Amino acid sequence: MEVRFQNSPKETREMDTKELRENFLIEKLTEADSLKLVYSHYDRVIIGGVSPVNKKLSLGKEEELKADYFLERRELGIVNLGGAGIIEADGQSYDLNKLDCLYIGKGVKEVTFASKESSSPAIFYMLSAPAHTTYPTTKYTKEQASGGEMGAIETANKRTIYRYIHQKGIQSCQLVMGLTILETGSVWNTMPSHTHTRRMEAYFYFDVPNNQKVIHLMGEPSETRHLVVSNNEAIISAPWSIHSGCGTSNYGFVWGMAGENYTYEDMDMVDINTLK
Repeated sequence: MEVRFQNSPKETREMDTKELRENFLIEKLTEADSLKLVYSHYDRVIIGGVSPVNKKLSLGKEEELKADYFLERRELGIVNLGGAGIIEADGQSYDLNKLDCLYIGKGVKEVTFASKESSSPAIFYMLSAPAHTTYPTTKYTKEQASGGEMGAIETANKRTIYRYIHQKGIQSCQLVMGLTILETGSVWNTMPSHTHTRRMEAYFYFDVPNNQKVIHLMGEPSETRHLVVSNNEAIISAPWSIHSGCGTSNYGFVWGMAGENYTYEDMDMVDINTLK
């Protein structure tokens, strides 16, 4: 498991492109038949990806956690962004189609991932945060998620939001998780921007067509920087940083948060006229 430490706003202002990508972009997160985890020191969130093709993969014991098993003191949110898949949690099997979400609570000892068809493998994206108590393992389909359509064609941000793990959905200790899908012709996400110094956020961009990119905006509102992001890559967003993006095509992204506040709507909005 890779470990990434925190960066201050002042330190980030002075980074070149290579340093920004090394600290805030996660590449090769969903390679075939491998499981990748990145431990971020922002709210101690672990960001992971796994795409089982020809074998079943397990969430293993990680030395960095100094725990007997991965979820001994943690909770886990997973969204499937590929073909039909199967997740087993302590022997209980859950079928996940594309855009289904599974929450697994603290105390589950064994978690495995598999695809139903190797020709159309599942792509599981996951977030894990420290947990103080146990909430039941719960599955939501996208039809069960709350949210709905937002934005407009005129501002190139017409989109559908699906909220899975949050105060009014699947219960958790601190994880908040859902996804947004932009309609054809819409390319902007999270504009106007916001920050929330009470909690970090992570993005995972998916369904970005071949030869298309997302320009992800980050940094302090008065000192913005950018990352060029490809399909199935993730962003670590510091609590003090904006997190917006503009694509060369429409796309989807999974958003997830952990930290001080559990309320989805907790955002400090940034006046678009003050961005620099």
